Amino acid sequence: MTLQTPHLLVRDDGNHYHFLNHLMTTKVSAERTGGAMTAMEFVGPRGFGPPLHRHDVEDELFYVVEGEVWFGCGDIDAVHRAGTTVWLPRGEPHTFQIRSDEARVFQVTTPGQFDRFVAALGEPLPTPELPEPGAIDPERVARIAAEHDIQILGPPPEPPA
Repeated sequence: MTLQTPHLLVRDDGNHYHFLNHLMTTKVSAERTGGAMTAMEFVGPRGFGPPLHRHDVEDELFYVVEGEVWFGCGDIDAVHRAGTTVWLPRGEPHTFQIRSDEARVFQVTTPGQFDRFVAALGEPLPTPELPEPGAIDPERVARIAAEHDIQILGPPPEPPA
């Protein structure tokens, strides 16, 4: 598989993972693009947000498909609705949090490797269903993140007031 191989997936197609208490779906893998990029979609419940972190080698682009998401990175510190695109360059500490009942976000990382991180930390799911929340081991998250050039810098965002 290379960049020259067309690839089409409909809404619920892809490899699904229970990842930090939300659903991640690989749409275009790093393998398929020869390492150029990874495209994923995530669906999460109100309050979901990853720990404050920094990607050492990846840039991230987010497109809010449905719902409302707060992004925090540099001068970006606001809730954004469907139709918003957010670019987060590598090396910039950032986090985000879902502020609507649920949100669906399309995410592209370049170069591609984020799908490998999701597969290493997440649990495969046979269907695209939002998992029940469970306990998260911060030490395991930090260790696996570091193995994928992602540094955990702090806790997830506090729930909104």
